[in-house]
Amino acid sequence: MGGIWSGISAILQRGGIPAILGFVVAALLATPPAQAASNPRYASIVIDVESGKVLHESRADVRNYPASLTKMMTLYLLFEALDRGELSLDSKLKASKRAAQQPATNLALKAGDTITVEEAIKALIIRSANDVATVVAEALGGTESKFAQMMTKRAHELGMANTTFRNASGLPDEGQKSTARDLATLAIALLRDFPHYYHYFSATKFTYKGRTYTTHNRLMQSYEGADGLKTGYIRASGFNLATSAVRNGRRLVAVVLGGRTAQTRDAHMAELLDRSFADTRLASLPKTRSVNAPVLALVPPVKPAVPVEFAASDLGGMVPVSRDAGQWGVQVGAYSRLAPAQLAAEQAVRMLPDLLGGARIVIDRAKYYRSRVVGLSEEDARTACKLLKAKKTDCLPFKADLTVAQTVE
Repeated sequence: MGGIWSGISAILQRGGIPAILGFVVAALLATPPAQAASNPRYASIVIDVESGKVLHESRADVRNYPASLTKMMTLYLLFEALDRGELSLDSKLKASKRAAQQPATNLALKAGDTITVEEAIKALIIRSANDVATVVAEALGGTESKFAQMMTKRAHELGMANTTFRNASGLPDEGQKSTARDLATLAIALLRDFPHYYHYFSATKFTYKGRTYTTHNRLMQSYEGADGLKTGYIRASGFNLATSAVRNGRRLVAVVLGGRTAQTRDAHMAELLDRSFADTRLASLPKTRSVNAPVLALVPPVKPAVPVEFAASDLGGMVPVSRDAGQWGVQVGAYSRLAPAQLAAEQAVRMLPDLLGGARIVIDRAKYYRSRVVGLSEEDARTACKLLKAKKTDCLPFKADLTVAQTVE
């Protein structure tokens, strides 16, 4: 602490109270938490998504067992296959005998059972089903070992240099290791590369063969602004968690590895996020707008009293919009949270900039947040939906009076 106090004295002479606040927050975030001293499995990191700035890290490059955070990479490769057109959300995947033998947590699949790709996505995220991970691995790689090689190769291409995968689920394997930094890199890649699928990480339950499963991700339901990603646990790893959260227009991604219990892990994650959102450095960080990185959470995830609306041609911020454009629009989804609804609309605009770039995005709320791009002619709306459906994106054209929207077939 002596170094901190000497630093405080020097900063007081130069910049006064505002400067000291920034110094203290940075010093606290840089100080390794107590978990690191007593728990060799512990590691953590918090990153501001838009600037890439690391706001906190502790043992972030120490290799650990990722446990079911592994399934984020399984999902990454599955999303790639969907975007390449190799699979659709309705494609049926068959469980092999080996898949049916995978231990809990699982869906208790039997050899020969089928599951759709969309059901598989939900099962991996919500149930963290190990048998489904093997089903996906065998569908995409032929064998799970070959798929694990694909996972490792793709991880290294994404910059996850300290990661090696041996299976698709995260079940115990001495060779399967990653780091908090690498897993945060993967979480950001999922946000960046697949905003049109990110809403699945916000789902809290799904039903398969008449049985309803609920999420293990309690923090996502209790922490203000959290909207996904993934939990994980095996005895060798402790309790792991990757979280994405938005407040005041900034999105953070955080990873905690090695928690002693799910409850203490969640509490520690909430503490790290609170500190990082309060970090005085955050307001001054640049918000990048690269072509390959989607704009994330331009508006905070709150329940709007009126529709959230901004010009599709300027995804960099909220701007006034004209009301003399066409009376038609397209709806590309309905979501339980605002952030994934907005991401879906932004992705649709990026897919069809010539058709949708001059329209505007409206996120309105009835029972759900409806993700819409409006201000189109009927012909353009119907053409846009045909093109989006060809790109495996749900779409429904509708005619609106700008206050009340009525969907049409």
